[in-house]
Parts: sequence; structure tokens; C-alpha cells
Amino acid sequence: MGREVHFKKEEFVLRLTGVLSVFALRWQLKIPYKAIKSVYIDEFEPPMWMLRMPGASIAPLHIFEGSFKFGDEWYFLSCEHQVPLIHLEVEGFGKYKYVIFEMENPRAVMIELRKKLRELEE
Repeated sequence: MGREVHFKKEEFVLRLTGVLSVFALRWQLKIPYKAIKSVYIDEFEPPMWMLRMPGASIAPLHIFEGSFKFGDEWYFLSCEHQVPLIHLEVEGFGKYKYVIFEMENPRAVMIELRKKLRELEE
């Protein structure tokens, strides 16, 4: 899988490696913990009329990499399987409202990220 996550002191980093970074036209997202409003695991079926801006999508294979716009909201998607995905709802982080990505162990990533968010509140 071409994704790595890093839990820095002040920010969460989603790094795309290999061909995924080429498809997404981006190699990493640095999201300040303060910008993350919620984190959860759920399935996601991108609407067929979601605009790719820029990025790559092969809907029949469920491959979505990069920036997408639906209505007035921007999404950053990085997934290639129909599995439970990590959903981040963000506020004040550039143009994105949602960052949704696939990880091998989404539960462990969610637990660690929620731990970091709780530490920030204390």
C-alpha cells in the first residue's frame, strides 16, 4: 500500500508513495491537529458526478487519488479498494473539508490520531 502516516508534534502527515503520489499529483498532506474536527472509520462511495480537480479516478476499479469537488466542498481522496476508510473532517485546512484515505490498519491509525487530538485538548 502506498500510504504512510506520521504523527508529528503539531500535525498529522499523510504521505503518498510510489505511483499513488503521481496519480494524486501530491506526495503528502500536513494537517495541523487543530484543524481536525472529527475522525472516524466508514465506507465511502464517491458520487459519480464528483469532479476530479486534479487527481485520478478509475471508478469501476474504485481507485480515487487526489483532489475532488462535490457541491461546494473539497475532498482529498486516496483509496483503491471498497473497504472501511479513515475519514477526517477538517476545518481551516486550505480548501479541503474532508480527507478520506485507505490504510492497512485503519483502527490503529484512528486510535492514535484520537489520542493526539485528546492531548491537544488537555
